[in-house]
Amino acid sequence: MASAAEQLAANINFSALTKSEDLKNRLWFTLGALIIYRLGSYIPIPGVDTVAVAKFAATNSSGILGWVNNLAGGALGRLAIFALNIMPYISASIIMQLMTTVSPHLEALKKEGESGRKKINQYTRYGTVFLAALQAFGIAKGLQLQQGIVIDPGPFFIMSTVITLTGGTVFLMWLGEQITARGIGNGTSLIIFSGIVANLPSGIAQLLELGRKGLMSPFTILAILVLSVGIIAFIVFFERAQRRLLIQYPKRQVGMRVSQAESSHLPLKLNTAGVIPPIFASSLLLLPLTVANFSAGKGPEWLQQVTALLGHGKPLYLLLYIVLIVFFCFFYTSIMFNPKETADNLKKSGGFILGIRPGDQTSEYIDRILTRITIVGAAYLVIVCVLPEMFMGFSGMQLAFGGTSLLIVVSVTLDTVAQIQGHLLSQQYEKLMKKANLRGGRK
Repeated sequence: MASAAEQLAANINFSALTKSEDLKNRLWFTLGALIIYRLGSYIPIPGVDTVAVAKFAATNSSGILGWVNNLAGGALGRLAIFALNIMPYISASIIMQLMTTVSPHLEALKKEGESGRKKINQYTRYGTVFLAALQAFGIAKGLQLQQGIVIDPGPFFIMSTVITLTGGTVFLMWLGEQITARGIGNGTSLIIFSGIVANLPSGIAQLLELGRKGLMSPFTILAILVLSVGIIAFIVFFERAQRRLLIQYPKRQVGMRVSQAESSHLPLKLNTAGVIPPIFASSLLLLPLTVANFSAGKGPEWLQQVTALLGHGKPLYLLLYIVLIVFFCFFYTSIMFNPKETADNLKKSGGFILGIRPGDQTSEYIDRILTRITIVGAAYLVIVCVLPEMFMGFSGMQLAFGGTSLLIVVSVTLDTVAQIQGHLLSQQYEKLMKKANLRGGRK
């Protein structure tokens, strides 16, 4: 059965897209939803001077504002209604995943199946509203400290900004859920993906403009392009890499029927933590720089010194960046994958690893293997994320795409293509089943 499925998947032709009405409808729905998101990223919030906002965004492009603005497709730099993007929802989801490991109530809900999952999703939505309102309030207060951005400062501006930005995030959360349910791919990931890709044309144009003006040599431009292609190939290889543990199932007798011994694989992904470690590491490191920018140079002296040491490409920045990525790799992997629970499930189903006793020994063996591949996964994330930072530090140039952005783009692309292949594969299975039923009916 496995070899037949692999052979069928290998013969998939994407020209079959034109014959699959359901898949075409899903693709059109996804495209329409992403167009709505991009249109909303150009609608500014009420009460701000758009010219002053553009100047402020240009002078604060190196902090966390510039980094989040890149993920939001420029919406934050324009102070659009989608300025917060989907990030509060992602933060709330991560917090809920962390809470399920420390809260007995949430852990019990997680084990209840579909009903428990719905309750956890509801709590995540409440958390999204709270985080979005909190961030929107901080943005409103920070904007009022800047001269010329807010037309009429006061409580009404703060209230309208909080309502507008929170409503925009809630709408994007709903839109992402609709894409996941009625479109193709993960809606939340595709929203971030489209925001990053939207900056690609301007990034390429800026690079070519620097070359035209003689500020950058053709060799440097070629080096940037080669580095980008190399990093993309590197990401694809490691994102698809797995360590497969061979699982054996003995003969079982159910009534008068005896099933044969079977074997399967337990796939352990090399990068179990995904893009979470670099996102968290970047957020923490860029926070002091953002606070210093909002304070307009009026902050304490120690904050200014820390900001100077944590500049892009500085040795302290790179060292802390590496340490935080490695830490969050192990921390988030321990949350996402529980060796003890996996070993218990294998024991209940009668599965075992050759040469390893079921139960505690299996749990320890899986944990040991997971630790080893997480070390490799952390090293892979460090290389992908630190290489562009080192390049920017040595050359003094800002790249349109950092390592985190490339990691998100490639990961989402691979996931979306895999889902499209899954739909095409299920369609071919349905055709085979119909043919088999017709032949059986004729007989």
